[in-house]
Amino acid sequence: MPTPSKRSPSSPDSLVAQLSQRPQIDFEMDFFEALLVKIPDFAEVLHAQAENLSVKGRPADGLKVEERYVRLRPRDSTAHYNLACRYAVLQKRDQALSTLRRAVELGFRDVRSLTRDADLASIRKDPRFRQLMSELKAK
Repeated sequence: MPTPSKRSPSSPDSLVAQLSQRPQIDFEMDFFEALLVKIPDFAEVLHAQAENLSVKGRPADGLKVEERYVRLRPRDSTAHYNLACRYAVLQKRDQALSTLRRAVELGFRDVRSLTRDADLASIRKDPRFRQLMSELKAK
C-alpha cells in the first residue's frame, strides 16, 4: 500500500489550515494592514482597523488610525464620536471633549451612546461634558 505523501508547508491546503487556526481578528488585522499599504486612504478599512487595534489592547495604535480616518471624513459626526471615545479611553480628556463637541456640531445626536458608552466614562463627570449634554438635550 502506498504511503500518503506529506503536504508541503507552502501548499494551498496547508495555508488554508494555518489560516483557519488563527483568530478572525488576527486575520483581519493582517489583511487590513496589507490592504492599507496598497490603498492608504481606504476609509472603511481604516475605521475597521482602528476598532481591531483597540480590541486587541492597542488603543494608542487604534487612535492613530482613527485620526487618519477622521482626516478623510472631516464632516462625519460618527467618525468624530469614535475618535472622542478613543481619546477618552487614553485619558486625553481635553481632546476627547473637543472632539465630542465637534461630533455634536456635525449632527451627532445619540444621547444614549453619550450616556452609556463605557469608552466615555473618563469624561462624564467633567463639567464640559455635562454642559455639552445640556446643550444637546435643549436642541
